[in-house]
Amino acid sequence: MRILFLVSSMHGGGAERVAATLANAWTRRGDEVTLVCCYSGRGRCLQHLEPEVRLLWLADQLRGPAWLRPLTKILALRRLARRLQPDRVLSFLTNVNITTLLATRGLGLPVVVSERTDPAHSVNLESVLRWLRRRTYPWAHRVIVQTQQSVPHLLQVAPGVSRIAAIPNPLPDGLPAMRAAEPAAGRRRLVALGRFNPVKQFDRLIEVFAGLADECPDWDLWIWGDGAQRAACLQRVATLGLEARIHLPGFSQTPWEDLATGHGFVLNSRVEGFPNALLEAMALGLPCVATDCPSGPAELTQAGQVATLVPSGNEPALAQALRQLMQASASDREALGRAGAASVRARYGLDAVMQAWDAAWRDRIPEGHEKYGK
Repeated sequence: MRILFLVSSMHGGGAERVAATLANAWTRRGDEVTLVCCYSGRGRCLQHLEPEVRLLWLADQLRGPAWLRPLTKILALRRLARRLQPDRVLSFLTNVNITTLLATRGLGLPVVVSERTDPAHSVNLESVLRWLRRRTYPWAHRVIVQTQQSVPHLLQVAPGVSRIAAIPNPLPDGLPAMRAAEPAAGRRRLVALGRFNPVKQFDRLIEVFAGLADECPDWDLWIWGDGAQRAACLQRVATLGLEARIHLPGFSQTPWEDLATGHGFVLNSRVEGFPNALLEAMALGLPCVATDCPSGPAELTQAGQVATLVPSGNEPALAQALRQLMQASASDREALGRAGAASVRARYGLDAVMQAWDAAWRDRIPEGHEKYGK
């Protein structure tokens, strides 16, 4: 099976990690995978890929002035698709999806495109991209979202789509086994991980933790990640005088090892597609607190049964949930962590998710994944 897989980049984000997991899994079973990074700035690959995965940079094929890049990208991808003649085409992220659908129009290739955040909350998407999404998504063999909650949201922004499937992210390659117990030595850590951008609301998390710092003197907050808001958050920590209690060490090269140092995990996002950091923290056995944002936390936590779910945007409720977590006994935290790990490891194993992806190119998809539009 020849698979052409199109992504924006292979930097350090959640979508990139999922792309690497899928590409590696398909390669290990004998498929021929060509992974194309479409980011005009090229960049570099920060994810582990099997040696057999063919990695290409679309920027190497582009010529001419920057204002022509949207057109030259489409032409370059069309030439590549004609040359490779893939059996399957997969694209991640809205702008790449649109480019892919335009580039492959009329070639007779089965193209599956995947939204990587909740479609109803694509607030930063330019109006022309929103219009193009509405026009081009009906051309896809199938459109993938990551949660059942996102299906009606996709139909709001692309009402002409008739074949939609909800496929969650798999547990990633190489994820360690659930830890036996929380770390016993040293200070206790409340941990978070992600890009420092407005939707992650790390600035608000810092304020909530600052309000609890005196009540929970044995606890520190650690947030791994980089991004535009990190400098402002560092300045706010200094203003609060909490440099010894709130740590923002930057991008993590070893996210699972860093998460495993925690005694609790928190997700305070305003919107998600499918929060990989929460999935991985739960799988490692950390007790977790998450906001009920669209989309993902409600499904991951089974509506709050295997992790604490609080209303989105309700900072007093978030503070109370974190207070209870930090003041709980180690045995209670470990019990919550074990329940979460058992749940997500049973539901998001790679084999089951791979079967759903394979079915996305067929006419039928397993019951429970597909939702049809009008």
